[in-house]
Amino acid sequence: MLTDKTKRAKKRLESLPCLPLAAEQVEFIYGPAAFKREIIQLIREAKTRIIVTALYWQNDEAGQEILDEIYRAKQDKPELEVKILIDWHRAQRNLLGAEKSATNADWYCEERQKYQLADDPNMFFGVPINTREVFGVLHIKGFVFDNTVLYSGASINNVYLQQNEKYRYDRYQKITNAVLADTMVNFIRRYLLDSDVVLPLDNVNRPKTKEIRQSIRHFRKNLSVYGQYKLPSAVDFCSELTVTPLFGLGGAGNILNCTIEDLFQLVEDKLTICTPYFNFPHTLQQKIRYLLRKGKKIEIIVGDKVANDFYIPPEQPFKMAGALPYLYESNLRRFSKKFEREVAEGQLIIRLWKDGDNTYHLKGIWVDDNYILLTGNNLNPRAWRLDAENGLFIHDPQHQMRPHVIKELEHIRQHTTA
Repeated sequence: MLTDKTKRAKKRLESLPCLPLAAEQVEFIYGPAAFKREIIQLIREAKTRIIVTALYWQNDEAGQEILDEIYRAKQDKPELEVKILIDWHRAQRNLLGAEKSATNADWYCEERQKYQLADDPNMFFGVPINTREVFGVLHIKGFVFDNTVLYSGASINNVYLQQNEKYRYDRYQKITNAVLADTMVNFIRRYLLDSDVVLPLDNVNRPKTKEIRQSIRHFRKNLSVYGQYKLPSAVDFCSELTVTPLFGLGGAGNILNCTIEDLFQLVEDKLTICTPYFNFPHTLQQKIRYLLRKGKKIEIIVGDKVANDFYIPPEQPFKMAGALPYLYESNLRRFSKKFEREVAEGQLIIRLWKDGDNTYHLKGIWVDDNYILLTGNNLNPRAWRLDAENGLFIHDPQHQMRPHVIKELEHIRQHTTA
């Protein structure tokens, strides 16, 4: 008999508004180089809009190449709407540990002048999720090209797009669905662009953060309380393939967090989790313990410490951020020790991803063959409380996505050891 908690979790999931989805509208992409090629192809094919949300857009070879593609598309089709939303703070600082130099925002201004688009609408916008970066960043993901959504946790830079030999591995899904694309764009227009603190970054006259600090606090509060995706043609939770976009910011009332907890609660056979940082929020730790007590299977795929994007090789100067991979490794050791019996019996499988000096940035949840969550959420306390996050929740009761899921997980496990 289902427990009361399971009944409530099932009821909450079934109350989510859904968009009908056809299996042929979904395409899985299996690597960063292919992801880059897809971005370029979609830019060249775009006719009406290119709307991007990402943590950052870096001034490096890959960043320059993709930006050149966008400017060329804009020159060929002046009516093309282009909006690129990235984190306000991240765009206006140098890389951690790097010498002080021109920032990404300075580069956006230079590129705008180079292409002589001073009279056109601004393209780059900074979203300040809090008054300081350490207290929350824009972690909303998604690239919209006309009616296509390209969803990934990746930002735009050399390693995310495998510009050279090194890469940072993520997940990449392409969904061609006009209503989903409109829903994601409408959220951006309503809750982000229609704000007095989401300001152009490709404008040299942008204000200092301290000048808009009070407005940022007000913006964060409003976004956390009212921000949600509005589905114009939602259907009830049903026996067909559906997708639901989810947004979350802050603890209370965070629909994304609640949906993740409900997914954990509804595991009947197996839960699979990907996270780059082994540091689950307390509530998810409790859910994992509960599932193991109930005899459910759990597979956790996490990056080895050397595959962590904060890892600093011993021969390089140490910085405080370089301690994080060792903290996550320590967390994992304690967790493995605690559940030694479950690991020995194969009920709990922990896979470490490592491929040379490449890095691992995958996030996601698979529950049985019924539910898939695409998200940039790291499933850690920071994502749970501080950052603005989103996700695409796919309900697949007829297991139409199963061949794609099997192939994706095979690719992910390729460089893992249990």
